Amino acid sequence: MPIHNRLKELRHDHRMNQTEFAAYLEISHGQYNRYERNSTQPSLEVALKISKKLGCAVNDIFLIVDKPSAT
Repeated sequence: MPIHNRLKELRHDHRMNQTEFAAYLEISHGQYNRYERNSTQPSLEVALKISKKLGCAVNDIFLIVDKPSAT
């Protein structure tokens, strides 16, 4: 099942740019950008740091999207 996220929306709510957020997470800007574009998923450690910074539960940030079944 694909996982999507609300990183961009929540980051904007906290008035941070990608570079600032990546620095807080101690990762590269490019790596953070891949998370935001759903190209790759963060480790559990990084997901928990994101959750802490945004003040949201992990499952409020990262969402499992069910694929519609073929009929």
